[in-house]
Amino acid sequence: MFHTPQPLTTDSSVGPGRVALAFEYDGRAFHGWQYQKSGVRSVQGELTRAVAKVADHPVELVCAGRTDAGVHASYQVAHFETPSVRNPRSWVMGINTSLPADIAVHWAGNGIGDFHARFSATYRRYRYVIYNHPVRPGILNGQVSWTFRPLDAQLMNQAAQFLRGEHDFSSFRAAGCQSRSPVRFLEAINVTRKEEFVVIDVQANAFLHHMVRNIAGALMAVGAGKQHPESIREILERRDRTAAGVTAPPHGLYLVDVGYPDEFSIPAARCGPDFVAPWFSPADNRPRSPSHIHRKQR
Repeated sequence: MFHTPQPLTTDSSVGPGRVALAFEYDGRAFHGWQYQKSGVRSVQGELTRAVAKVADHPVELVCAGRTDAGVHASYQVAHFETPSVRNPRSWVMGINTSLPADIAVHWAGNGIGDFHARFSATYRRYRYVIYNHPVRPGILNGQVSWTFRPLDAQLMNQAAQFLRGEHDFSSFRAAGCQSRSPVRFLEAINVTRKEEFVVIDVQANAFLHHMVRNIAGALMAVGAGKQHPESIREILERRDRTAAGVTAPPHGLYLVDVGYPDEFSIPAARCGPDFVAPWFSPADNRPRSPSHIHRKQR
């Protein structure tokens, strides 16, 4: 999970004050990150209950970026406030004892200075994993997207480059997106193939609701020969959600990295997911330093 191993020590203290957590989850059985009043299962709900048991008081968790139903995270960050003091091992092992098997906390540390899991983040990075084979997957069902139509990853990568830079991404935002501005800075996007798998690797200062899945759907249309590469630029310029086509399924989407300034001492991610990481070089799996940093106002 981390670029550098993070030992679970017992000789230091975490708390009181703001505590940060780094964790992962399999999103298949969750209705997304956010707590749901209807009682359906959410990552926030499960993690909040587990943290509260160790902290010995109710807590409110704030995460780096909310994920949708069915979306996974190989690296996610959240924080909470507490008057309690525990060592790193006690926080991590204690929380994990009360968590279901599809969530695991890997690190706990003090939120230094004005650290905020959401507003201090300088970028988010996702990988969208597509199983491109005539037969649907069995073992990886719910962990990857799937299409039987042959995809040309080189054409997809060519088309994806039209999205780099700062743009109005209205064509790639969900109809119900609540963000006040559709403008985002897309730092990097690459599409690669490893045998039967196609991976879309994308980093931006932040993402709109369904933005990555809508981009994935549009690029898959290019890869399947239904659209030409320049169509991505045309879709972007139209600023119309109906121009981008279908939204790709959630199961192939992974939050793999969230970047913070070094001053906060949040451990850097080794970008996953684990079964994908070996397909890339160590440099490809390291955090990318953003060229454009835009911090949201609180």
